[in-house]
Amino acid sequence: MEPETPIPISALEHHVYCPRQCALIHVEGLWVESEHTLRGQLGHRRVDSGRHRAERGCLVLRAIPLWSETLSLTGRADAIEIHADGSVVPIEYKMGTQHEDAASVQLCAQALCLEEMVGTPVRRGAIWLGGPRRRVAVDLDDELRSRTLLVLAEVKKWLADDHLPPAPDDARCQSCQLIELCQPHLSAHPELVLRHLVEAFACDT
Repeated sequence: MEPETPIPISALEHHVYCPRQCALIHVEGLWVESEHTLRGQLGHRRVDSGRHRAERGCLVLRAIPLWSETLSLTGRADAIEIHADGSVVPIEYKMGTQHEDAASVQLCAQALCLEEMVGTPVRRGAIWLGGPRRRVAVDLDDELRSRTLLVLAEVKKWLADDHLPPAPDDARCQSCQLIELCQPHLSAHPELVLRHLVEAFACDT
């Protein structure tokens, strides 16, 4: 039996935001830069530097590769704090604001990988929000872990499927960089596609 292809941790965040967006990125390989993605890249320059240093009484490691053979996950932590008591705290950087619990699920997936890698419990994490410039503590409790494993199972299902999830065609779509490729209004309403095809062929005849 061949091992599963590792799932990128970022796919879980994309799936929570929109399953169709997740499939377009991680199955179809589609990507379009936008104002939001470019701002995120610029904001991650310090994190992506990979420079480790002592800050606020703990050691901060940056751009750390992560993996879990048990869950078939792979990815990277923006930063990991190693505290004097031995606790390990993953930090996820977001340049804007939170979208429901997408970042928390992503952070929890990082923690699950860390626990397998270093063999120590990871009970808490944090999300740094660049928009309001504040740090949000995240309790990596059983509820969030169950939610993360459920999302992982859903991602694996959709990535193994041979068709795209339906488009939500709601407020999320207007800020999605893939809106022109996704065409949410048409994909969420196949009857419109059929009507346009009928009209197009009628014109040809």
